[in-house]
Amino acid sequence: MKVSVHHLRVWGKPLIFLLSLVPALWLVYHWYLAYGGLPHDLGFNPNETSNRFTGDWAIRFLLLSLAVTPFATVLRSPKPLLFRRMLGLYALFYAGLHVLSYIWLDMAFDWPELWADVLKRTYITVGMLAILFLLPLGVTSTKGWIKRMGAKRWQKLHKLVYLIGLLACVHFIMMRKGFQVEPLIYAGIFAALMLARLRKRRGKVRA
Repeated sequence: MKVSVHHLRVWGKPLIFLLSLVPALWLVYHWYLAYGGLPHDLGFNPNETSNRFTGDWAIRFLLLSLAVTPFATVLRSPKPLLFRRMLGLYALFYAGLHVLSYIWLDMAFDWPELWADVLKRTYITVGMLAILFLLPLGVTSTKGWIKRMGAKRWQKLHKLVYLIGLLACVHFIMMRKGFQVEPLIYAGIFAALMLARLRKRRGKVRA
């Protein structure tokens, strides 16, 4: 049974929207339990858990948004592209929660200390750069902005997502102490997605 574009818009997009919100709702719920002195799953250091949790989901959604185009190519269907913008915006959403967690829970809105920490620790500098580059992509993600900027200029701006993906992976690897497999898995997925795009581009040039 073929799924029409209409059905994907009416049912698929709301479903993806709600599923993408589940991690944030989980976090809010467990903070509610923690503040109430009830059993929760935030561990011994809820601040650190929140920071890592939101950061993990930010990079997951970023990679998912980057995977949409290769996936559409494999399926030979443009239908997956319907979800690319939403996944990208959720990457920005969780990245925003990640920054908020750092500024609020770790730094307690101590701006001088925060600024010093950003400059002192390279992985935080790299992470902040990734989020700063992600912001204009979120703002200009609408059809209205495509018309204002023109398709070519808009596409050039949104190619920043590749640099953002690289910075996010570097931030993740640098942040984790010692050798850990998880950041390398994400970096490997990012590298595979970039290779898929490069192969597609070379195929077009040869054709």
